[in-house]
This record gives sequence, C-alpha cells and structure tokens, in this order.
Amino acid sequence: MSDTFTGLELRSTATEDGTLVLSLEETTLTPPGEGEIVVRVEAAPINPSDLGLLLGPADVSTMKTANEDGRPSVTFQIPRERQGGVRARLGQSLPVGNEGAGTVVAAGAGAESLQGRRVGMMGGAMYAQFRKLKARDVVPLPEGTSAADGASMFVNPLTALGFVETARMEGHKAIVHTAAASNLGQMLQKICLADGVPLVNIVRSEEQAAILRDIGATYVLNSRDDDFRRKLLDAITETQATVAFDAIGGGSLGSDIVQAMEQAAARNMKEFSRYGSDSFKQLYIYGALDLSPTVLNRLAFGFQWSVSGWLLTPFMKRAGAEVVGRMRQRVVDELTTTFASKYTRTIGLTEALDPEVIRAYDRKATGEKYLIDPSR
Repeated sequence: MSDTFTGLELRSTATEDGTLVLSLEETTLTPPGEGEIVVRVEAAPINPSDLGLLLGPADVSTMKTANEDGRPSVTFQIPRERQGGVRARLGQSLPVGNEGAGTVVAAGAGAESLQGRRVGMMGGAMYAQFRKLKARDVVPLPEGTSAADGASMFVNPLTALGFVETARMEGHKAIVHTAAASNLGQMLQKICLADGVPLVNIVRSEEQAAILRDIGATYVLNSRDDDFRRKLLDAITETQATVAFDAIGGGSLGSDIVQAMEQAAARNMKEFSRYGSDSFKQLYIYGALDLSPTVLNRLAFGFQWSVSGWLLTPFMKRAGAEVVGRMRQRVVDELTTTFASKYTRTIGLTEALDPEVIRAYDRKATGEKYLIDPSR
C-alpha cells in the first residue's frame, strides 16, 4: 500500500503576543501500518470540551478574519488575565475535535476487516478530512447507522454513564446535575430512569425544564426561580442525593448544592455537632460554562465534603477495562435511542471559521449543537 492521504485540518494556535489563531492547514498522512487504519471523517460534533481547545480563553468579540493561500483564518485576542491558562501551548499548532465518525478508506495488516466500514472514533484531531489511528481505538457502527448517528458516541454518552458509575462506586443513592437540559443531561436522565437512580436536574429556564419533563424527569428545578433554594433542599431531602456533577463551574451554584445536601442531612441529626453532619457530600466540577471563580461558602457545609474535578479519561482508567467495555457496549446497543444526538446545523470545515457560525456555537446554548462534516 503506497497511497498517501492529503486533506485539510482545523487547528488552533495561541501565540506569545496574546493572540489565538484558527486556521485550516493541509496535512498528509502516510499509509496505515500494521494494526492501523485511515478514516475519511464524515461527522464530528462541537462539544463544550472541544471549545476549550478551539477557542480557549479568547475574547470572541475581538474576532478578525483573514485569508491566506485561499483559505480563511480567524484571530482573537486573549485577555491578559486569561493568558496564564494557555502558557503551556504557546506557539503550538494544535488539532481539534475529540470524537467523530467516518468510513475506513485504508487498512493496514491485521485491520483489513474494517476496510469500507463506518466507524466511531475518539482520540483528537477529528476536525480533519482524514484521520489515521489504531484499529483498536475505533468502534464499528451497526449496519445502517449514519456517520451523524455515530459521531457523538463517546464523550457525552460515556460521561453520562460515568456519572452513574461514579455514584455507584462511591455509594451515593442519588445525583444532582446542573445545565441538565443539555444533550449530555438528557442522556443522563434517560439512563437514570432506566437504572432507577433518582436524579435532581437544575436548569435555567422553563423551556429547558419542559425538555426534561417530556422525557420523564421527576425533579426539575429552575435556578432562576425565587424559591429555588427551598425546592433544591426539598428535592435533595427526598432523594438523599449526596453527589453532584456541575457543568457550570463558576459562581456559587455548586456551593448552594452542597449546602442543601448538608441541610438535608442535618434534618436527621439527633444531636448537635459543631462539625456538621457525618454525611459525606461530593461536588464534581466537569465543565466551565461560567468562567468566573468558583465560590464556596464552606462554613455552611460542615466538614464532611469534597470538591474536585471530574474528567472522562481519568475515570475510565480508574474504572477499569471491564466497566468501560460494558459502558461502550451499552452505547452501541442504545445508539439511536438513549444516546441519540440532535444537531442544529451541519457545517463544513470552512464554515467553522465563519464569524457568524463561530458566535453561534460559542454560545453553548441548550438545543444548539453543531456538527462538522469535513468531507463537505
């Protein structure tokens, strides 16, 4: 096999002068070696986790467009107070896109059975026309499954399943989730309904609440309601939730949740303790929809609590191959039901650098999910 594969790839570069550049670069892949495949990428979603690398801490309002060698590029300014977060990547042209799906166009020795198959894949650099990777890192899609169906089969589905597995591993009876009407949040609600796990959903509008109620959610709270804290305490008391997964990150919502967990536990205390209840409360922050500092009113929690980050890859390493294998098989089995994703719009690589489109996917609005088809 001697054919190489040349195509465009979307890249993000942070420079020393505080500029972030998005550009389309031409890349050439060598033929696949033993156990390797080359995939023509046909669908790759834009997830919040992708935006963290794609746009990072850039100020989108400073966007400027250019055209080099007939290909568009976009530049942004990175505010001085945010530049420390990109110091480790300065000067590096980084490929973007955590997951995707496409058709295998070349297969090395030992991977011939995948030739011509449509596969789902994870491993970065998916906003590209071609991607070479190990055959063991892809999942063949069921016959008749479109690339769009398989494009989001890793990040959101495995994260939602990972939340439930984490709760089980740590002995929690129920879960609290913020930004709960998101694509991931809807998957989590479906899983919890099927598995009998009580879930307290927190949203920011009645429209978002309706999305969750339509799929059977019992506990849906609007954080903008005047009596939100009272409703939160009642829901946590009823479900006995002691773990929360927070997509917001900044502000005091996470603190409010842990405080409600402590207040719920205190209702069952038989005698006063200056150290609070002995109920352990866990807040996991897994997103950054709010880039402001995380505010914790720790004096309201007692002393049995923890706040930490949650990421999918470290969780999978901790959970082990057996658990991860079971999770992946469930995603394949329920790909077009529990783990189905809906997209607002499908765009090509060039469209991904259109200022109007950038503003749209940077909003991270509930119900607005963009899909890149690099083959367009």
